[in-house]
Amino acid sequence: MQGGSLKSYLNLHLIVFIWGFTGVLGGLISVRGASLVWYRMLLASLFMLIWLMANKVPLKLPWREALKLLFTGVLIGIHWILFFTAIDISNVSVTLAMFSMGAFFAAIFEPIFYGRKMLWYEVFFGLLIIGSLCLILKVEFKYLAGMVCALASVFFGVMFTLVNGKLTQKYRPDVITLYEFIAGFVFVSLWLTFNNSFTVDFFNVPLNDWWLILLLASVCTAYAFTASVNIMRKLTPYTVMLTTNLEPVYGILLAYFIIGEAEHMSPAFYFGAAIIILVVITNGVVKHKFKKEVS
Repeated sequence: MQGGSLKSYLNLHLIVFIWGFTGVLGGLISVRGASLVWYRMLLASLFMLIWLMANKVPLKLPWREALKLLFTGVLIGIHWILFFTAIDISNVSVTLAMFSMGAFFAAIFEPIFYGRKMLWYEVFFGLLIIGSLCLILKVEFKYLAGMVCALASVFFGVMFTLVNGKLTQKYRPDVITLYEFIAGFVFVSLWLTFNNSFTVDFFNVPLNDWWLILLLASVCTAYAFTASVNIMRKLTPYTVMLTTNLEPVYGILLAYFIIGEAEHMSPAFYFGAAIIILVVITNGVVKHKFKKEVS
């Protein structure tokens, strides 16, 4: 993987901030769970297709590579279904806080995917994040079901990131994104069909929700997702996952001010979130130091 530049890190933080706002939108939109993911992936696929056709970008890929992208699209579809379901059965703050486990999962699985040695400080930082997670679990145990659902979402998100990290070295980020969105949309459609969810009420979406769904599908999905795929060309999956741990911090703060009382948590919860911020900053410092020593 190429060394990450300051511009890449700043772009990554912008993307993570947008992702944090995604959770807030999930709390504001009345359409829930897999139904929201269906609308999100349908509209995001249309936005990406229009963009690519307008720029006359070739869409054809070798069928073996296309199958890999379809597989990763299913992973992101499952990830989003679990994510919005976790918000439904707990709240935005608790769901996003669980995303801190992503760094530990990445520290364990990335060396396996990329055939490199496991770095001691990656595991150490991951364990620190688990410690802060245990603190959050202790004070907010009433949201256990939502936490478990969120952790499952994190696992599939990490698997997607690791698989996608290899694919991004070969093809355009926007083309990759289109294939993955279409695959995710088909998967969610099959899921909803199996659960008999396509009823008249399913398509009866309030006007206010449409504006929020369009924002979710365009800025928070089509743009942020494509930009993140491009970032994966320049930063390691572990760094992407660890920086993504700021998503709960951004999201929790936004939820606190936008959604209101339902998102106000205990002081111990916010202390755990503060540990996550410190770990993310320390990771950047350590990686920069090691990079200078190597060069």
